[in-house]
Amino acid sequence: MHRFLLVFLMLPLSAFAAGDIPTVGGIPVEFILFACTLLGVALFHHATLYVALGGLATISAYKIAVTGFKTGLGVAGFVGHLGHEWVTVANLFCLLTGFALLARHFEKSHVPVILPRFLPADWRGGFLMLVMVFVISGFLDNIAAALIGGAMAHQLFRAKVHVGYLAAIVAASNAGGSGSVVGDTTTTMMWIDGISPLIVLDAYVAAIVALVIIGYFGARQQHAHSPIIHHVHEHTHIDWGRLAVVGTMLVFAVATNIVINVNYPELAEHFPFIGVAVWVAIMITVGVRRHDWEVLPETIKGSVFLLSLVLCASMMPVDRLPPASWVSALALGFISAFFDNIPLTALALRQGGYDWGVLAYAVGFGGSMLWFGSSAGVALSNMYPEAKSAVQWVKHGWHVPVAYVAGFAVLMAVLGWHPDAGHKAPAAPPVAAAPAH
Repeated sequence: MHRFLLVFLMLPLSAFAAGDIPTVGGIPVEFILFACTLLGVALFHHATLYVALGGLATISAYKIAVTGFKTGLGVAGFVGHLGHEWVTVANLFCLLTGFALLARHFEKSHVPVILPRFLPADWRGGFLMLVMVFVISGFLDNIAAALIGGAMAHQLFRAKVHVGYLAAIVAASNAGGSGSVVGDTTTTMMWIDGISPLIVLDAYVAAIVALVIIGYFGARQQHAHSPIIHHVHEHTHIDWGRLAVVGTMLVFAVATNIVINVNYPELAEHFPFIGVAVWVAIMITVGVRRHDWEVLPETIKGSVFLLSLVLCASMMPVDRLPPASWVSALALGFISAFFDNIPLTALALRQGGYDWGVLAYAVGFGGSMLWFGSSAGVALSNMYPEAKSAVQWVKHGWHVPVAYVAGFAVLMAVLGWHPDAGHKAPAAPPVAAAPAH
């Protein structure tokens, strides 16, 4: 932190006074601070919240003291910026905490432990389990789907789960969430930002190809390592009340988003309608089944971490980023394997000009290439500590990057690159910007 403050004092303020953004080696200082924050998150997994909050405080202080915001200079500009971003932050907070309760209801409905009854005894059983994880992630959440998949694998394979299969579980959960606006935080962010769920749905063209590849090789690895066990939970029954709670929450979220964006789009930027709708559903279903309120403290902690990174991304000078293209989208997928995909998505949304279906697949699935590249990977590795080895993950999960590239190539060949100009025009180049007054 002290080094960052020293950099601030040494910045060429004369250049700033002339209207230029201070840079180091041609890179705006904001991006350097943001990159340091993301690197700290990647390296210090046990202190991610404090790293994210420290990065947010540092970037905010720099913007207040040196460059200002689009909403003004100094503290007043910072307050104005927060006033502009509060709806997105509130929506995400409500959805992240609400979906955590939703995931617990689905888990306790007993559906995850009943599904394995229908699996074949050979390697196809492992393949179909990954398909189940893919489907569950599409309507639930990729983190919850990965944990459910990990729990099923623990039961089905005598707790002897191959690292390559763990990588496949994470990849299947991320692939399943990439084309659904309720399946991944990144796609939910797009949804909140006004992007149609039908556009995001394009990601499934690539995701299904990737699923077939990681499913085949991951299941083969697991079958050779430890075959599937049958006759698990034969007498367990579905709790339909909990499924009703899950359905109510999803219906409230989807219906509210459709009504607001179709009939009252001008109101969407002024109130967190979707997040509030989810919590209304939670409140009216209290009498159906008890909500697991005890998961909220840890969920709130994780939500604050993610929202800190989102706010950091919101303060970046996106007009200095490379132009949006299929090449930059492909690159973001590889970058998301090292850095959290939430801030990368936030940057892309601010920049505009992307094909959002392509980007959803890239940042959603790309993080599967390393165990710490996605929240689903981090969550599953807490259940299976042997996965916390980048070398073993890459060695045995080699099929994940192969699947990523193959899926991306098929998506480009089938649908091509179609930037969504209607959502947000690409940022104007710096030379075209009006001089500051």
